[in-house]
Amino acid sequence: MPTPNTIDVCRAHLFTKEVELREQYPQAVVDKVLRVREMYNWFIANPDGTDREFVAEVCQRHGIHRTTAYSDLAVVKSLLPMLGSASRDFHRWRTNEMLIATYKMAEKRKDSKTMERAATAYGKLNRVDLEDEQALPLDQILVQPFTATDDPRVLGIEPIPNINEKISAMIQKYRAETIDIEDVEFEEVDLEFDSLFPDNVSTQNSDNSNDDTC
Repeated sequence: MPTPNTIDVCRAHLFTKEVELREQYPQAVVDKVLRVREMYNWFIANPDGTDREFVAEVCQRHGIHRTTAYSDLAVVKSLLPMLGSASRDFHRWRTNEMLIATYKMAEKRKDSKTMERAATAYGKLNRVDLEDEQALPLDQILVQPFTATDDPRVLGIEPIPNINEKISAMIQKYRAETIDIEDVEFEEVDLEFDSLFPDNVSTQNSDNSNDDTC
């Protein structure tokens, strides 16, 4: 079985539980993911840290060779652009870790109230009271077949026999009827309304004289 790509595994399972990682990947890959996760968090806590400080820190913590440390650095740097989108998963993971630690400490002290509160917070955070969403059976969805057609009978309309010939005949007919029509430009006509409508002019003059008298 080929060894999976470490960067792809870290991107997909950076905050996956260690037990689940061991069920899916070889021990070397699991160790790499856990180490990258730890140093990813170190980078978040030390945003001003240099590459040299990173390498020194990971070598001191895990006793690995500098070549491996620089390999971890490359993986962490490839994951840093995901910080904005992964921050919610990171905080959820951190909260789960703190709740589990709180529960264990309360269990040792036999503090049942704190154990109950930690368990309630853990269940609420992980929404264990809700049913899992049912995945859509995409493989069972049938695609509706569509076929292009020019047959009007699909709409309940009977086709006209020889429709193309009739269309051509109508085009020829209307072209023949409009052959003598000539297109002309519109011209503004200056009509002499006084000469054409003398009665209206005399009426308007009479109305104006009455207005002056008043």
